[in-house]
Amino acid sequence: MGKIYCLMGKSASGKDTVYRKVLELLPELGTYVMYTTRPMREGEIPGKTYHYTNAGALEALSHEGKVIESRTYDTIYGPWTYATVDDGQIDLAAGDYLIPGTPESFVRLKAYFGANRVVPILLEVEDGERLIRAIRREQKEAKPKYEELCRRFLADAADFSEEKLQEAGISRRFANEDPDRCADAIAKMIRTGNGEDPKLEKGSF
Repeated sequence: MGKIYCLMGKSASGKDTVYRKVLELLPELGTYVMYTTRPMREGEIPGKTYHYTNAGALEALSHEGKVIESRTYDTIYGPWTYATVDDGQIDLAAGDYLIPGTPESFVRLKAYFGANRVVPILLEVEDGERLIRAIRREQKEAKPKYEELCRRFLADAADFSEEKLQEAGISRRFANEDPDRCADAIAKMIRTGNGEDPKLEKGSF
């Protein structure tokens, strides 16, 4: 049976970049496209970036018992929900998967698939650097949403608090100062089968 490697990080921690680079190094890893009710952003592709849906459709899937986990954020533009749905994309009998997530989704994935099947990977970047990255990224949007940027930044402080990370059992951390080196270290960890070793030091690469 395979494992799910759950890649987590605060906003603007470089999660998307590291995710892509790890998949380039380990193309055999399976992937998962999450569901969301938030509006599609410029450059995003339906069915590849996210499955874009609505609250009613997610509620129907929940009644069918197919929603593994979901979380709703009260943004300044209204509630946005992100959900992992058991729609056949994940088959652990076929191999390992790399899935972006949060501490909350990691806990629920463990409960659904089994604690020994879900491995946490946490990216860390100094807060000031993250804020600079986030502003630069938002400036590229046709309609920058700076208010939402600030909301996410503050919400991350609570969602990724040390207390919550410890409660979730998230101990493996990688300092993402250089995406290539960080991705190399994560790929090495996956290749060598060290997904169950909770004692790798922070930023170990």
